[in-house]
Amino acid sequence: MNYTYPVPVGGLPPQGEMVGRQAVFTDAYAFIPHEVMTDIVTSLFPGWVNTRGWIIARPLSGFAETFAQYIMEIAPGGGSETPEPDTGAEAVLFVVSGALTLLLDGDEHVLAEGGYAYLPPSARWAVRNGTDETVTFHWIRKRYQPVAGLSEPDVLITSDAQTLPTPMPDTPKWSTTRFVDPADLRHDMHVNIVTFEGKSMIPFPETHVMEHGLYVLEGRADYLLNTDWVGVKPGDFMWLRAFCPQACRVEEGRFRYLLYKDVNRHVELTL
Repeated sequence: MNYTYPVPVGGLPPQGEMVGRQAVFTDAYAFIPHEVMTDIVTSLFPGWVNTRGWIIARPLSGFAETFAQYIMEIAPGGGSETPEPDTGAEAVLFVVSGALTLLLDGDEHVLAEGGYAYLPPSARWAVRNGTDETVTFHWIRKRYQPVAGLSEPDVLITSDAQTLPTPMPDTPKWSTTRFVDPADLRHDMHVNIVTFEGKSMIPFPETHVMEHGLYVLEGRADYLLNTDWVGVKPGDFMWLRAFCPQACRVEEGRFRYLLYKDVNRHVELTL
């Protein structure tokens, strides 16, 4: 199956009237439309060469607290030998344009568009762009929560195309591409892809303890964020704190998003 993936276009809009849709930040959710991901909101990072990134989620006290999500853009010849500054952090990399070379414990892997890698805290990894084209990928970072008696998860390298979606119970038009086994308690986060076909929906307001980052990969939908229905399309990002009600309605075509959630751990009783 052919999938498409959006990337930020950068640049700046022309002077004149305000353009695009408005970003929204509330106590329950944030909505970042792709139009506001311009050059002036990018960051540069120590240890990275010819690279910039859009930081679209970070831990905030009283809001979403478990993860950070970057959209990284590496120019030809760029990359990093020391990408992760936190020795306790795990990562998911998901490539949306170009071909990313991942160097992992002495082995080299090339991740094309749709390529996916899970990297536990013990992984020694580096990335580079050895092509003549820009490489863009999502980098989701989380401080791993070890549990006595459970080992760290294994490295996983796969792709969107290699992983079959699993239909939701009795709902064939709503499916989830699960890159890791949801019953594997070693994992304390899941980064999946959710797919809806036309004339489908989440038919109730989901309300749960998991935090979410949702980056729209394909199609259009109306998405319920707390009490607000928001029209979303490729390149938009939604950031939901715990217990924020959410639902989805898709009228036409295929709608897909990259989804982060924290899982499989007890709630901390102290802040």
